Amino acid sequence: MTETFTVPEDISGSRADAGLAALLGISRSAAALLCSEGNVLQNGAVLGKSEKFRAGASIQVTIPERRDPLEIVVEPVDGLNILLDDDEFVVVDKPVGVAAHPSPGWVGPTVVGGLAAAGYRISTSGAQERVGIVHRLDVGTSGAMVVAKTEHAYTVLKEAFRSRTVEKVYHSVVQGLPDPLKGTIDAPLGRHPGYDWRFAVIEGGRPSVTHYEVLEAFGKASLVEVHLETGRTHQIRVHFSALRHPCAGDLTYGADPTLAAELGLTRQWLHAHRLGFTHPSTGEPVSVTSPYPQDLSYALEHLRGEH
Repeated sequence: MTETFTVPEDISGSRADAGLAALLGISRSAAALLCSEGNVLQNGAVLGKSEKFRAGASIQVTIPERRDPLEIVVEPVDGLNILLDDDEFVVVDKPVGVAAHPSPGWVGPTVVGGLAAAGYRISTSGAQERVGIVHRLDVGTSGAMVVAKTEHAYTVLKEAFRSRTVEKVYHSVVQGLPDPLKGTIDAPLGRHPGYDWRFAVIEGGRPSVTHYEVLEAFGKASLVEVHLETGRTHQIRVHFSALRHPCAGDLTYGADPTLAAELGLTRQWLHAHRLGFTHPSTGEPVSVTSPYPQDLSYALEHLRGEH
């Protein structure tokens, strides 16, 4: 679809993304995307998002058809293995590069889409794009993740995560050697003031508590076991970065790229190793362990071999 209009006086001099957002009634980020794709012309010339609208100029906007970013795409997901299949829930081994559910800006595979392709019926509770999802793992984090099949399981498990009765155990290789070898990081987290896509320890942030213990030390890096008391976005990555012991391979939060290359890492060494919770119907304890994937195992064995 193409729209053409003349720049009115009150928009003249404004940045293209801001002016376009106002004229079309869309978000500024959506307007910026149209500009970056070359879909906005001013008097026939491509208009960049930070360039200015000129009064009386002719603006032509091509709006490409896009699929709904919240639509669940049903497609098989390589490496999405089943760790435990119960009548009430399923625990998956989420591979790196897979999101829990669709979201704006994400066009890759999802856990909900992969389960649907494998024939699983999951709970319809929750927002349409995240049916059955009671907790999430970052796209760059692998490991155990539970998804509710029934409405009852969704309600019970969602409450268990909210009330912090779920055991969430991660393993991570972090740079250097944390001191003390066993401790608690209690530091509030919030959006980074300078980067929308990052988080940071900030005054007034949401309470965030991470318990850790060093399992193996290799000099340049350490294997740690982490128990999450809270579950904030990027919590482990930000907390260890704040200690100046970022997760190996986590370039977003200050990891050494030389060490990442040496270990063959293209993402942070962080894995949801064990998940423990109460069965939503029987009340029996459930504990599921996820083995390290190949890339993390390779990096760990390299450290062990060197040490």
